[in-house]
Amino acid sequence: MKLSANFSLSELTKSETAIRKGIDNSADKIVIENLQALVDNILQPVRDKFGSVRVTSGYRSPLLNSSIGGSKVSQHCYGFAADFEVTGMDNRELAIWIRDNLKFTQLILEFYTEGDPNSGWVHCAYDAQNLKQQVLTATKVDGKTKYVTGIQ
Repeated sequence: MKLSANFSLSELTKSETAIRKGIDNSADKIVIENLQALVDNILQPVRDKFGSVRVTSGYRSPLLNSSIGGSKVSQHCYGFAADFEVTGMDNRELAIWIRDNLKFTQLILEFYTEGDPNSGWVHCAYDAQNLKQQVLTATKVDGKTKYVTGIQ
């Protein structure tokens, strides 16, 4: 099923972990509607501006999310969020562009290392009922994820 000119439902539900562990990662109607909004408002505009977008994590069923140690309140479980990168683009620059140009619920620059443009990834969530424009940077400190406000 195509969600846009450049994104398919299978691209946003595919998971190597789910395949390996035999976990059903099928999306129901509500999740598909949420993924459609995510594509329309975040992923396709990023694709239109910069070219190839590689989604590394989209929808995660609750069982899949639990099996990878995801947050119990992860927006991935509702189809609101995706982790992604743009081929050949610094992830920090991508996060800044999204912050400055798109409406979103949450934007996180995750595990980026200054000076290494290929490090980390961008997490962005879109829930039309909650466009709070929260911007965070996630880092590892003593083996635990630490979030700070803004793009660092």
